[in-house]
Amino acid sequence: MKVAAYIGGLLGLGLLITLLIRADFAAMLQTFSMAGLKLLWLPPYRLLFLLLYSIGWLMLLRPYDAEHRAGLGYLLWVTTVREAIDRLLPVASIGGGVVGVRLLRWRGLPGPAAGATVIVEILLTLIVSYLFTAMGLLLLLDLRAAEPQYHRLLPLFLLSLPVPLVTALMLRYGSVFARLQALLRPLVGSSATSEGAAALDHELRACLRRGWSLLGAGALQLIALISGAFEIWFALRLFGHPVDASAALMLESLSQAMRHLAFVVPAGLGVQEAGLVLFGHALGISSEMALAVSMAKRVRELLCGLPALLSWHWAEVRRLQRPIRNTA
Repeated sequence: MKVAAYIGGLLGLGLLITLLIRADFAAMLQTFSMAGLKLLWLPPYRLLFLLLYSIGWLMLLRPYDAEHRAGLGYLLWVTTVREAIDRLLPVASIGGGVVGVRLLRWRGLPGPAAGATVIVEILLTLIVSYLFTAMGLLLLLDLRAAEPQYHRLLPLFLLSLPVPLVTALMLRYGSVFARLQALLRPLVGSSATSEGAAALDHELRACLRRGWSLLGAGALQLIALISGAFEIWFALRLFGHPVDASAALMLESLSQAMRHLAFVVPAGLGVQEAGLVLFGHALGISSEMALAVSMAKRVRELLCGLPALLSWHWAEVRRLQRPIRNTA
């Protein structure tokens, strides 16, 4: 996975450099500077996205946390850390989930239960992302119905539809982790690992039977994804190229779809920019304007992500120092 992340990072960096060379870099910077400090409204607005995800996660955790050891405030912080890790670090968009399980364990929640809710939440994100992508494709085809090159995206999307369905069925009925542990048994042994895999499969099946919790968490995730379109709408308005809500929704949907497809590329480097340039052309948005929008989103990721990573590091250091202080 590390090798894939490094290769993906190099490919993404090459793509980004190519886009910058082909565009007018000075014009892009001039466009970006038009917005000024008003772009600083984007980081606090991102809290809405994170809050919706946190509430959905809380719904999944409710059966395992009757004592409310992990409240909404704590889950909001953990969700912020998870997104920062997935967005800024070379972890192929899965490291945040692993850290999320660890941080839940700090509050005394059982490992299998914590792991099951994180896996189910990621599965819901996959399903909801397909719905969000379908919305973007329909809007794109409506906007550019006369151009056949955009119609080629629809068969590709339809061919990939079995992916979330098969994943959900495997997790619901396939005892995935027990089977995986059986494959690894010659290397890691069988006692504790086998029990943990079986417990995780059991909790996954239990989570996937809670239909109302799944529906509620999925609906909140979809609203969160839709809310991300405001960033594009707001940035383009500041850059002097206002678009309507449907156009912003289409750009957000399809650029994020490209990031999800290229999940091994750290931070979607170059991929997000290529998506905004490609689909922005359908709206008459220049490459320089699209790259300026991507820069605004990158600045927001840094302003939201770096404090979250620092807070996580501080919490880890304090936890490591605690036994030393107790001994002293």
